[in-house]
Amino acid sequence: MIATAPRNNLEISTNGLPNICGWESEIATIVNHNQPVFLPQSNLELNQISAGFACALHMHQPTIPAGANGEPICNLQHMLENPHDGDNHNAEVFAWCYSRMGDWIPELVANGCNPRIMLDYSGNLLWGFQQMGRNDILDNLKKITCEPQYQPYVEWLGTMWSHAVVPSTPIPDIKLQIQAWQHYFAAIFGFEALKRVKGFSPPEMHLPNNPDTLYEYIKALKECGYTWLLVQEHSVERLDGSGLHHDDKYLPNRLVAHNSKGETISITALIKTQGSDTKLVAQMQPYHEAKGRGKQQIGDVSVPSCVSQIADGENGGVMMNEFARDYQPVWHELKDNNNIVGFNGTEYIELIEATGVKPEDYPTCQAVGQHKIWQQVDPSSATPEKVAQAIAHLQETDHQFHMDGASWTDDLSWVKGYENVLEPMNQLSAMFHQKFDSLVAKDASVTKTKEYQEALLYVLLVETSCFRYWGQGTWTDYARELFRRGEALLK
Repeated sequence: MIATAPRNNLEISTNGLPNICGWESEIATIVNHNQPVFLPQSNLELNQISAGFACALHMHQPTIPAGANGEPICNLQHMLENPHDGDNHNAEVFAWCYSRMGDWIPELVANGCNPRIMLDYSGNLLWGFQQMGRNDILDNLKKITCEPQYQPYVEWLGTMWSHAVVPSTPIPDIKLQIQAWQHYFAAIFGFEALKRVKGFSPPEMHLPNNPDTLYEYIKALKECGYTWLLVQEHSVERLDGSGLHHDDKYLPNRLVAHNSKGETISITALIKTQGSDTKLVAQMQPYHEAKGRGKQQIGDVSVPSCVSQIADGENGGVMMNEFARDYQPVWHELKDNNNIVGFNGTEYIELIEATGVKPEDYPTCQAVGQHKIWQQVDPSSATPEKVAQAIAHLQETDHQFHMDGASWTDDLSWVKGYENVLEPMNQLSAMFHQKFDSLVAKDASVTKTKEYQEALLYVLLVETSCFRYWGQGTWTDYARELFRRGEALLK
């Protein structure tokens, strides 16, 4: 175990709150390594494989201020306590969906199958299980996460702690969201499990296309030890603005980001193909698509194609019923087939890179719409002024152009002059950073204090996307209440 780690595990709660901060430097030491994660134990022979598929399940429930005395509870708990409202009768089925991989994977492995699944659970959903005392769910997840015999089959993907969509998350909070998830995941599953989390799954598959937001996002991911990112096919483009070539979707890509200061950064991306996600995963369509695909060239190396797909793991009849019907038979069908296989994302990347493929050999892409900016500004000599002018000009003259991302950056005042337009989310974030950034810079242990932790919790919770996506009314009221509590803490 790494020397700086405080024992093998973090406490699940500290200061009576979920453990989302305080061990930043220890966690950075654990996650920033170049050791292969799947390669030493992968049972796949790449030279026999013509194509494969990788499926991820995304799970989330927001935290809402609806407990007995208005305390923050998981929406799943609220559903269980109010079974006659709307679709709340599905709550126990949802709970089963969160847990069932812990039954299916051991069962398949015991039957000589070679299954794969990637899991993406928001931090506040994991906190919700803890709050509700649902050890049945947590123990099932711990079994397939921590027991060595299941590690070749299951891969966890990191995400934003409270399901914040990246483009509209204030830039300074992107890394806080990523780190909060790492803290909480380590607290539940341990440092060894966290060390293996190398892929990142963004909520709503949202990719920022504002140059500075995207740059800071990739920088934060890399600083937090992530080596690849899942992206939606239509959220990226080739450097000349064209769409991805048909075959390139089935290989890793290199996602490049230039910022307005002339700096460039890149990260490996696996491309989630378009289509109705839940239906595709529920009916195991990526497997059926992989059957029609073969090997492809990356430079002078021939590698198997990989069809990548993600879906909500619990939402809707197809995931509740059809996935339960269709997931397991595939692995029995594949028992005698060596040339079509299931991969996990990190496993696929590690296997092909072990044959000599390098990240710089991957097809290159950038966030959609960015070619229009870089046609006007040379990225290597970009300045904030030039980029701002190009964006303003495009927004005036090109109705198809948009930058739907957080565009306020660290060289602007976050509050002054913006009082009337900063939405509560940005306002709370700005108050948080004004209060704590200089204190943390002087003394990193400030992040261990209850005052910091509680304020951070409310900043993260207010950024949950559900409060904007689920319509006006109850959900926006929840957000306002969380904002009010956060503001009271920060004043």
